[in-house]
Amino acid sequence: MAAPTRKSSMHERNAHRDGYDMAQLMEKYAPLQPFVSPSPAGVLTIDFANVQAVTALNKAILETEYGAKEWQLPAGYLCPPVPGRADYMHHAADLLALHNGGAIPRGHSVNVLDIGVGAGLIYPILGNHSYEWSFVGSDIDEVALQNASVICQANERLQENVQLRAQKNAGHFFKGIIGKEEAFDLVVCNPPFYASEQEAQEASNRKWRNLGKNETTGRNFGGMSHELYCEGGELKFIRDMIAESFFFARKVYWFTTLVSRQEHIHDLRRALNRVRPTEVHVIPMSQGQKSSRIMAWTFLDPSQQRHWRESRFWSE
Repeated sequence: MAAPTRKSSMHERNAHRDGYDMAQLMEKYAPLQPFVSPSPAGVLTIDFANVQAVTALNKAILETEYGAKEWQLPAGYLCPPVPGRADYMHHAADLLALHNGGAIPRGHSVNVLDIGVGAGLIYPILGNHSYEWSFVGSDIDEVALQNASVICQANERLQENVQLRAQKNAGHFFKGIIGKEEAFDLVVCNPPFYASEQEAQEASNRKWRNLGKNETTGRNFGGMSHELYCEGGELKFIRDMIAESFFFARKVYWFTTLVSRQEHIHDLRRALNRVRPTEVHVIPMSQGQKSSRIMAWTFLDPSQQRHWRESRFWSE
């Protein structure tokens, strides 16, 4: 499977919108070399059905382009594609700039909460490198948090600007994580997509068939059960997140989450109507043939938003 030659539908600041420069990545990160070969069209690529190849590609990208040393994953954990995650960060930056005269807030004073940070620490790596934001990453999985901690310890910038917290109650998102005196400028979240293991496996089977593989021996991007599915799937997860966000309305400027399925937007808007945010946005994203979107909402009215910016770090 050849890497796409252009991803022009991706965010204009996304460094991966033109695809991967495999030759350059191999030159800078030698362990990638054994996994790279020419496609039938003569384009250097990897076998995206090979989890070792996908992991090596991620390591190469994160080390050479984002400065993340010693990036690793426990066996079987989700290996997220970097370009799509980078798109989320850039669109989130635009959201923060929306009422700030178009200026993207940068620096360590920007405080971001990553719900379900995962073992790979992807959003903190990308957001800190691109915009120097600080992060709190929460997760219900102690193994994931331990691995994320190892990555932080290997990278001074992350060690200084990322905190990791265990969510003790899987039914909560913000309770038990956001401190009494804390405020967050942004919440990001990659919810589990599927409602059951069977649904996750069927989706994986389709990916393997699309990659030209006859046997479904695993998932090319991996993923533990809680990373891939939960009771009620993405829709219930985000509905519950919306409901709880109401009780933290003055603690967060922008709540956001990835929504993989367009058909969920109508029901999620209804859920938002019940808690009455002052502003809602649905931001489309696209990576090749794959489309998704970010749903964002805030409870702050224009006056409160202005006070938030002025009192914390922004200027008009």
